[in-house]
Amino acid sequence: MKKEDIYVVGIAGGSASGKTTIVEKLKEQFKDEIVMISHDFYYWSNDDKTLEERAKLNYDHPKSFETSKLIEDIKILKSGKAVDLPIYDYTLHTRSKETMRVYPKPVIIIEGILILEDPKLRELMDLKVYVDADADERLIRRILRDTKKRGRSLESVLTQYQTTVKPMHEEFIEPSKKHADIIIPRGGENAPAIKMLVQHLKTFLDKDEKDK
Repeated sequence: MKKEDIYVVGIAGGSASGKTTIVEKLKEQFKDEIVMISHDFYYWSNDDKTLEERAKLNYDHPKSFETSKLIEDIKILKSGKAVDLPIYDYTLHTRSKETMRVYPKPVIIIEGILILEDPKLRELMDLKVYVDADADERLIRRILRDTKKRGRSLESVLTQYQTTVKPMHEEFIEPSKKHADIIIPRGGENAPAIKMLVQHLKTFLDKDEKDK
């Protein structure tokens, strides 16, 4: 697979804005033609700290991620080679000892709250999407997700939201919206916008098929 045969889409937006919902809809539509890579996979391990110390870290700051490795892995995939992605354990706040091997696909989707904040990462993207959602709605979704799927207490979710999530959103995530080519309001509920994104990718994939 040649570099020009691979199309990289960045899907950014605030925590619980609906990014994952959109990615899942795209995966349903294109199945084996898409590989999804989350920025969250690249949280630093911080295994030199205790679980209690790790739980108190700021996970919404750009320095929380090993973005340089993400950039390196995207470049390897674009060169046509497989990579072993890190796996992050949210319950232990550290990386798993296991990795996940992924292979190049025609479309690479990079998903994460801060992927449009880093200029070197943006350079690798052919299309930059920002998923916008109301702050109250994002908080409700985050509470439901973190308490049900990640074993968090309501108090810990709210404390984290007030101390790091909200201020980091205002300082880094919201300003990165200016780099987006497409802004999708209402997140995964915006069916017309998702349909347009699907059609855009179909056009690329159809062109790619004709060129072979």
